[in-house]
Amino acid sequence: MTHLERGLMWFRRDLRLSDNAALYQALKTCKQVYCVFVFDRGILDHLPRRDRRVRFIWESIVQLDAALNRLGGSLIVRYAQTIPTIVQLAQQLRVDAVFANHDYEPAAIDRDIQVEKQLKLTGCVLHTFKDHVIFEKAEILTAQAKPYSVFTPYKNAWLKKLKEAGGEFFTKPYPISPYVSALSKPPAQIVQSIPTLEQMSFDPDYGMPVVSGEKGAETLFEDFKERIEFYDEMRNFPAIKGPSYLSVHLRFGTISIRKLARYAYDRSCVDIRGGAQAWLSELIWRDFYVQVLYHNPHVVNQAFKPEYDRIVWEEGPYAETLFKAWCEGATGYPIVDAAMLQLNTTGYMHNRLRMIVASFLSKDLGINWRWGERYFAEKLNDFDLSANNGGWQWAASTGCDAQPYFRIFNPTTQSEKFDPEGKFIKRYFPQLEKLDKKNIHAPSLMEPILANAAGLQIGRNYPAPIVQHELARIRTLERYAIVKK
Repeated sequence: MTHLERGLMWFRRDLRLSDNAALYQALKTCKQVYCVFVFDRGILDHLPRRDRRVRFIWESIVQLDAALNRLGGSLIVRYAQTIPTIVQLAQQLRVDAVFANHDYEPAAIDRDIQVEKQLKLTGCVLHTFKDHVIFEKAEILTAQAKPYSVFTPYKNAWLKKLKEAGGEFFTKPYPISPYVSALSKPPAQIVQSIPTLEQMSFDPDYGMPVVSGEKGAETLFEDFKERIEFYDEMRNFPAIKGPSYLSVHLRFGTISIRKLARYAYDRSCVDIRGGAQAWLSELIWRDFYVQVLYHNPHVVNQAFKPEYDRIVWEEGPYAETLFKAWCEGATGYPIVDAAMLQLNTTGYMHNRLRMIVASFLSKDLGINWRWGERYFAEKLNDFDLSANNGGWQWAASTGCDAQPYFRIFNPTTQSEKFDPEGKFIKRYFPQLEKLDKKNIHAPSLMEPILANAAGLQIGRNYPAPIVQHELARIRTLERYAIVKK
């Protein structure tokens, strides 16, 4: 890339300075680099006014601006429609190029095509770079030069390619310190104060239970390093501090995937307990779902396997009643209900619980998986289109490499296995506090005299089951039988 006079770094889902591919390329290439972030009204205006993610982004932007100022630059922040804003700023600043990192979602790809076209009309170019994943697009293909649709061979090819490069080439960082002198403050007429959450009509007090920005990500990562060797043993138990809790930081790019993958890969070579290997596998799942979405954008609205779109889901008032109970954590299955309350009250849900509640919605209630996908998209702090869609289609057996349609989670046995003492359930249902580990997983089956002694009144202070699992299982097998015809 030839050297340029001025460039514009466009931050999107990469809200950090360290190890940022596009920022590195901009600083290395240009004599002057301006930086911008746009609160996109095309997205934000459709969100509920109480959205934890917006505050997380806002706090991360404030951190990012402060960090840029310490290095001699600053962040231009706008609350506007993205495409005209970027094109107009490029013209006002008279930049030669706009720099950004790849985004693989269909709507983002369309946006970037439009930006590139409009910039070209003004004599400016758009340069984009890989930053969000380790391997992208056509970097990992089958022997037939096709994208993988099964995870295990994809993972093996992923690890092989990384190993052949010594684990370093694809995870090496992009240090900006040698080039920070190129950071520039925009002209006075361009400068505006960062819009407040109130000015964007969002509730400023509605936040996440995790600290935002690069600082928050680094704190969580340092904590997880002390626990990573036990990750494989502890990750499935929601009452235990097992996960890394970094998913929201990966979603908004406040930490580098290269940094995490490099650490997990190096640690996996010496970790005899298998924790680092298991966590690295989860990071590879993330890459896998991104490439599935990139190569198969139809999965946003359809099943990955077309034959599964023939399934007849529950509809009408009955389905809406069931769905409402699921959303509100009132199904009568404590592990499902506690998981939904965790989501509704914190914006977070443990990964094992995501599988349980997704299976329950699609296979116990017979509700279209898209309903659950949309609900998660609205509620999850770490909502990422590729992972959310992939997870829901996995649970509903409609996706690539999904669980077989006849594998139907029993919510009671899942509860007994992964919350054996009922500690997680009791965290959200104090009215079940007096139940022992035998009865907490299916309180509706308790002897009335024991339930009364524990202060439990099924149908009053805790709901009766809205479906019977064994009957629901039979109906699900009948419902899915259409895919075999």
